[in-house]
Amino acid sequence: MGTVVSYSLREAESATDDASAEVAAATSAAAHAAATSAAAHAAAEAALERAEAKLRWVDDVFSTWKPQSPVSRLRRGEIELDAAPPEVAEVLELCRKAREVSDGWFDPWSMPGGLDPTGLVKGWAAERALDELKNAGVPAALINAGGDIAAYGRPAPGQPWRIGIRHPLAEDRLLLMVELDGAGAIATSGTYERGEHLIDPHTGAPAHGLLSATVVGLDLAFADALATALFVSGGALLERIGRLAGYHGFTVSGDGVVRATRGLPVALKIAA
Repeated sequence: MGTVVSYSLREAESATDDASAEVAAATSAAAHAAATSAAAHAAAEAALERAEAKLRWVDDVFSTWKPQSPVSRLRRGEIELDAAPPEVAEVLELCRKAREVSDGWFDPWSMPGGLDPTGLVKGWAAERALDELKNAGVPAALINAGGDIAAYGRPAPGQPWRIGIRHPLAEDRLLLMVELDGAGAIATSGTYERGEHLIDPHTGAPAHGLLSATVVGLDLAFADALATALFVSGGALLERIGRLAGYHGFTVSGDGVVRATRGLPVALKIAA
């Protein structure tokens, strides 16, 4: 899935500034802080392993390329939904909501070959991986799932996550810098890396007209689905996304023209 996870552990504070403190007490406090830090790192590493295992499990369950995955078997009609892991029903319910919100531009049931929730499940999987880190007490983390970003916390006290969005016409240039002030997500869909792989659900043919479409929001599953929908709509969905609380979007047309939802600044902050 091309996923990279990073996390931040803030050093434990120690009250050793009092010049009259006994040396033994200071040594004990330092030892306690070191032990606490070591334990926190060990917990974070264990959570990272669980997060990676979660991503592998999601691929095994939802892959449309693995013939024996539950989703592949569901597509072929070999099993009913209730025979699949319960997470499949959870994801498909989110897909139904995304289809409604996107006015049908995101529709996993209209893909060639049958049901394909790939446009949402990658973001959903990344959020589940982050949950493993949150539950372990890691104060801040960022996950890069094939170019789509989800994060929570802050990389350092008082600092936001700063994410550069690549210009689709120039690999070495940034189009926009986005700030996530706490929890947030960024998803981009386009053809400049993988070619024409995004399907218009209304025609069944590859979508044309845009170079890229990006959605910034509160949840990567929906941001991922909406970025796909925004791209295949040729940008027609941009106004609709601008009316969704907590979500913004922008598109880059074939001739390099950028259109954005109202109020989108050069650096967009998503409140935690």
